[in-house]
Amino acid sequence: MAVLYRLYQNNNSESNHYKKWYGRAVALGTVTTDDLAAEIEANCTVKRADILAVLSELVVVMKKELQSSKRVKLDRFGAFKIGLSTMGSDSAGDFSVKQNVKGVHVIFQPELRIDATGRRIRSFLDGCRVAELPANAVEKGGTGTDEPGSGTEVGA
Repeated sequence: MAVLYRLYQNNNSESNHYKKWYGRAVALGTVTTDDLAAEIEANCTVKRADILAVLSELVVVMKKELQSSKRVKLDRFGAFKIGLSTMGSDSAGDFSVKQNVKGVHVIFQPELRIDATGRRIRSFLDGCRVAELPANAVEKGGTGTDEPGSGTEVGA
């Protein structure tokens, strides 16, 4: 298993990085709550219907807690909190929600642990491998690309 990427070239002539090549992660599909429930059911003794009920209620409760200005931490998973996009005002007295708050968004911070060497390891990225998407149409002029699924491990 590996996170696949596709190459793209920066074509913004105003950029300092004009004509440079970059990798962009590719999602090969979407896994739904039902898909996750089926896989969890196959890995344990809990029934799919029970898993769906818990996940559905988790969404409702998390929304309530986040909108109550709380941080929601799911152990071994990560933490969620609400963030604001705001515009500056000339003084604290001039700041208003209507004029200065432009949007709200959810911030997710994957769980982090520090190993014996002091290296920070994010739970979802530990052991992550990266490989080029096999159908990449860009000529690289090298010896080839990694086979799908093999990849090169990158730091978390």
